[in-house]
Amino acid sequence: MEKHKSTELEQVAIRFSGDSGDGMQLTGTLFSNLSAILGNEISTFPDFPSEIRAPQGTLSGVSGFQVHLGSGKIYTPGDEPDVLVAMNPAALKVNARSIKKHSVIIFDSDAFGKSDLEKAEFKTENPFEELNISDTVQLVPVQLTTLTKESLKDFEMDLKSVVRSKNMFALGLICWLFNRPIDEATHFLTNKFRKKEEVLRANLKVLVDGFNYGNNIHLNVSTFIVDKSHETPKGKYTSISGNKATAWGLIAAAQKAGLELFLGSYPITPASDIMHELALRKDLGVKVVQAEDEIAGITTALGAAFAGKLAATNTSGPGLALKTEAIGLAVMAELPIVIVDVQRGGPSTGLPTKTEQTDLLQALYGRNGESPVVVMAASTPADCFHYAYMAAKVALEHMTPVILLTDGFIGNGSSLWKLPKLADMPSIKPNFVQPGMEGIKVTARDEKTKVRYWSFPGMEGFEHRNGGLEKDFTTGAISSQPDNHELMVKTRQEKIDYIANVIPELEVEGNPEAEVLVIGWGSTHGHLLSAVNNINKNGGQVALAHFNYIQPLPKNTAEILNRYPKRVVCELNSGQLASYLRTKVPGEYLQYNKVQAQPFTVHELEDHISSLLK
Repeated sequence: MEKHKSTELEQVAIRFSGDSGDGMQLTGTLFSNLSAILGNEISTFPDFPSEIRAPQGTLSGVSGFQVHLGSGKIYTPGDEPDVLVAMNPAALKVNARSIKKHSVIIFDSDAFGKSDLEKAEFKTENPFEELNISDTVQLVPVQLTTLTKESLKDFEMDLKSVVRSKNMFALGLICWLFNRPIDEATHFLTNKFRKKEEVLRANLKVLVDGFNYGNNIHLNVSTFIVDKSHETPKGKYTSISGNKATAWGLIAAAQKAGLELFLGSYPITPASDIMHELALRKDLGVKVVQAEDEIAGITTALGAAFAGKLAATNTSGPGLALKTEAIGLAVMAELPIVIVDVQRGGPSTGLPTKTEQTDLLQALYGRNGESPVVVMAASTPADCFHYAYMAAKVALEHMTPVILLTDGFIGNGSSLWKLPKLADMPSIKPNFVQPGMEGIKVTARDEKTKVRYWSFPGMEGFEHRNGGLEKDFTTGAISSQPDNHELMVKTRQEKIDYIANVIPELEVEGNPEAEVLVIGWGSTHGHLLSAVNNINKNGGQVALAHFNYIQPLPKNTAEILNRYPKRVVCELNSGQLASYLRTKVPGEYLQYNKVQAQPFTVHELEDHISSLLK
């Protein structure tokens, strides 16, 4: 028999798409974890509806998971998939705009009956022709439902449970297509379903049968080989989501600081996984309180900060609005707390499962009075660990609230992450009162940094009250004196401004000698860097300045931005960073904005940035 052909690729994007009940998130997660274990760089993008369960087979119920893997650096989940797995006609239709030439579509031919096509609002019985899908696209029909039923015919399972297992058949098939050994996939499944023995046995059986089906039938399609990354430094790696990385970053900070971690929180999409992950870590001294609402969540955390703990709360945009008054209290009380905002589409309830960067101005200014806080933003799922750690470090060392902005894209997405050693992490030295300070007042500050010393209830000689009323600069007693209030406002601002001296300076990527500077912040980094690199490779000249520290800005910000005659700020909102920069570094800023509750694509960024070079 002729040996089956395999094609070697440097990178490839696969999208799993189906009904909300088809298990696409689990399938995509397992495949991306497997690829990370094998040494591939990965970036993922889960995209699912906010409805708990939309009507089966309808367009509103389509759930997707895209994973981009490669042997070199991967910065984004990819614009368009090279392989689409469509579990029904609705999945095909929703993804039709993303289908590119020479891609492969694997679809469940059992799910493309007349009634299925009608649910997806097709007018004809040939959905591929109706969608005008190029004849260069390779269509691979597979009877996923029938084959799954055959695989589980000896299991005493109801038909609904049997059909729900077809995602594992598809996973086995994709593992064959990309030459992925299924040993690790069985390991992941065993961990997930270890308490449901019958479900585990069924899923393992279907997974293996899907792999063997591809191996035996070959489906008249070339398999693919994506070698492990050659650019990855040695070390232990895993696939990690942004929310899990955020949780672990807070745990690491608490361990480094020698403090207990307390999270006061309330569930909200897409931030709840941070609370779920921390609730599992009682073995590390983590305390989690699921409060009755967002306000109670942050105020319990403030109580923990007053008692000398590393305090944190997590939320999304609507919850950040509810926490506003308590953040102001933290500013006035000068207590350290980390507030993680996993941004989503808004306003109000908005689009709970979709991504945006629309909470920046709320984080910067969304409080009454002169109420400065530190604002930071993570860029990738993996570096959510680093910025959660640094948010805790800044909060503890400078006695201030810190708002860390992530979003649904990187919070739910995952990337390859090198496990750090705690010994190599930056030191964290909370600004505690020290032995010998017994004679100073509890309101005393470091003269240089303006940071108050941290004393806890019960510390002899430091008994004190705290609260939201203005305090006398010297005594700490309640004060309504005009001059004192102005001094306190100035002091609290100077405390935040000083932090610019201890955060990294702004760096320029791409071509520093270019005339066009692309500016971004947070989770857009991968797409912007990919677009800038592609333009420079093709003869253009573009630079990139990307912000992770936003308030205060890095101290060299004005020097960097003023070097470039043409500056364009690209962000997933209507221009919030651009507006902020105009107040800090005056000048002209062009804007490229997208508010579709979806990430940028590299292609659209390239088109727009290239147009500025002409």
